[in-house]
Amino acid sequence: MSRKLRQIIVEDRRLVFLKLLAESVDYSSNEFVVRDGLGYMGHNVSLDQTHTDAAWLEEQGLITVTAAGPDLSVYRLIPRGKDAAEGLATVPG
Repeated sequence: MSRKLRQIIVEDRRLVFLKLLAESVDYSSNEFVVRDGLGYMGHNVSLDQTHTDAAWLEEQGLITVTAAGPDLSVYRLIPRGKDAAEGLATVPG
């Protein structure tokens, strides 16, 4: 797979991640639901990849990640992330 195609896939997966949260109750969901939603939308990824994407999205100021237990994280969309999910803001990557 070319580097350009790989980057397009990563960017689309992150956008789908944001859109899943935008459609969720309270703009939040746990890591397993997000991973399954990504798979449903054509991005079959590991839980580790979901964590990596979540960390990147959090670093960009688009979501928050909260531990809900020893083995469970909850992702919450914040206003900048909602704007990005809706196409009102552009975030490189």
